[in-house]
Amino acid sequence: MTINFRLIRHLWLFLAVAEEGNFGRAAKRLGMTQPPLTGQIQVLESALKVRLFERSRRGAQLTPVGQAILPAVRRFAEQLERLELAVREAKEGQSGVLTLGAITSAVLDILPALIEQLKIDYPRLTVSVQEIDSGEAVSALETGELDLAFVRIEGQISDAIRVIPLKQERLAVALPRGHALAELPLVPLESLADEDFVMFSRPLNPFSFDTLMAYCRASGFSPRILHEVRSVASQVAFVGCGQGIALVPLALQRMAPENVVLRPLQGELHVVTTAMAWNATRNNPVVEAIVSRLSAEAEQPLSEQN
Repeated sequence: MTINFRLIRHLWLFLAVAEEGNFGRAAKRLGMTQPPLTGQIQVLESALKVRLFERSRRGAQLTPVGQAILPAVRRFAEQLERLELAVREAKEGQSGVLTLGAITSAVLDILPALIEQLKIDYPRLTVSVQEIDSGEAVSALETGELDLAFVRIEGQISDAIRVIPLKQERLAVALPRGHALAELPLVPLESLADEDFVMFSRPLNPFSFDTLMAYCRASGFSPRILHEVRSVASQVAFVGCGQGIALVPLALQRMAPENVVLRPLQGELHVVTTAMAWNATRNNPVVEAIVSRLSAEAEQPLSEQN
C-alpha cells in the first residue's frame, strides 16, 4: 500500500481554510503565507476535478461539494491525530507491552507495588509477567523475550546485560532442630565441611550457586551435595526430612517448619536475593524509568533492607 502524503497535506490545508472561512486567517494559522496556500488548494481542486471554495471579498465559502466532504475530512484529520499520538506514545514507551520476568519471591515482594505505579504512570501500557528461574533470565533479555527481569543474579554478566542488586540478605544455614550446631547463635561456615548439603541445581541459578561454592572454598572445603532441588524453599523442606543441611537466606526462617532452625553464618556473608537485570542495548524509556527509580531505592544501607 502506498500512502499519498501529498494528498494528506492538501486535505489538512482544505480543513484549515474551511474552518477559518478565509485564506488569510488559515495561512496565518498554518504558519505560511497566503499565495502558497491558495496554490495548494487549487492543486487539490484540480486533482479532485471539483471546486471546493467560492472566493469573494467576504472570504472563502464552501461549495456544496466542499460541504459534502468536510465531515469525512474532519474524521480523517482526527484519525491522523490519534495515529500521531499512538506513534509518539509507543516511541516514548507510554503504550505497548512491557514484559517482566521474575522469580516467585519477586512476584510476591517487588512486582505488586511496581505494577501499581506503572498503571498510574503509563495507563495505556500493558504489563505482562512471566514467572521464570534465574538461569533463564540472561538469554531471555538478550533475545528481547523479556524487557526486565527480577531474579537472583549478580556480577558483570556481559556488556549488554546490566545487573543491579535490589535486595540482599544474610546467609544462614538450615539445620535439623536436633543438630549439634543448632544452639549456636552464629555458625562458622568451616564447621559444615563434613555435612551433607541440599542445594538447588546449578542450571536454575548458576550465579548464586557459584557464590555459595566460592564461600565454601574460601572456608577450606567443597560441599558434599547429597540432593539437588529446584528452589530454596525445597532446600528447607529437604532439611526437615533429614536429608542434610542447606545454605539459604536468613529470611527463610519465616517459612521454616518446626523441625528446622536457621542460624546466621559467622562473618559478613550475604547473598543477593533479588536483582534487577535488563538489556542496556535496547532503547526502552519505561525500562530506563524503572531502573532509575529502583536503583535509587536500592542505594539504602543493607541494614535497612533486612
